[in-house]
Amino acid sequence: MEILELAFMQRALLAAVLVGITAPAVGIYLVQRRQALMGDGIGHVAMTGVGLGFLMSTNPVWMAAIVSIAGAIAMELIRAYGRTRGDIALALLFYGGMAGGVMLINLSPTGSNANLTSYLFGSLSTVSEEDVTAICLLAGFVILVTVGLRRQLFAVSQDEEFARVTGLPVRALNLLVAVTAAVTVTVAMRVVGLLLVSALMVVPVAAAQQLARSFRMTFALAVLIGTGVTLTGTATSYYQDVPPGATIVLMAIAVFAALTALAAPLARRRARAARPAVDGCDVDVPVTRGPADDVKV
Repeated sequence: MEILELAFMQRALLAAVLVGITAPAVGIYLVQRRQALMGDGIGHVAMTGVGLGFLMSTNPVWMAAIVSIAGAIAMELIRAYGRTRGDIALALLFYGGMAGGVMLINLSPTGSNANLTSYLFGSLSTVSEEDVTAICLLAGFVILVTVGLRRQLFAVSQDEEFARVTGLPVRALNLLVAVTAAVTVTVAMRVVGLLLVSALMVVPVAAAQQLARSFRMTFALAVLIGTGVTLTGTATSYYQDVPPGATIVLMAIAVFAALTALAAPLARRRARAARPAVDGCDVDVPVTRGPADDVKV
């Protein structure tokens, strides 16, 4: 295939696979914690790291990772300790991060509007070998955390008080989720873009939840959907000359819509099957389940 013979497309496809795996793997915990838009906020902060990378003539990916991690830790601390002013502090952090990044890129001698656009919305041709190395190392960390600590992270995401009673280090695990989300944003920004990465964290998970009935199945299906749409979107972007980030996100939304349409009749069929017959008549009986009945980690 022609697409596999081009060096820049080989790098782009490899980055797409890693993004497709890592974004839903972290996103499933953010969705459980009702922090679906956290990735969007981290993306704003990461822009300052990109600007610092250009200004200091260093790799923007590594600099964005450092700044994103610092920003994610600040967000988690504000969430944990902030009261009435917590939302204002987060807004200042988000918008300040984006504005600072735009200003730094324009002040740097190597920065330009083209560079800014590639980081905001993704770009196939700008993924360098150095970027791929950084993405591989960062993605390895994300996979190690999200898979290796899935039981602990799931417990904290579901019920912090219960996790604390069982002896889990809740504060440390919350910070780890925030750091992992920050690293994931950095991994995804070269393919999807900082403004769209949050969608890839959330939409595949939401799509998987339409069919899966356990955490394990949701995790696996979300990663499968994420990998599928990133690879398909990257290839489509090459052949049709369209933005990769927007293409990938629109495909993910299309998958969500399709699975939602498929899940509705399945849900009705399951409801009919669960309705017991009493004295020859169908009687609606509410089905109650404990919180752990469908959880298989």
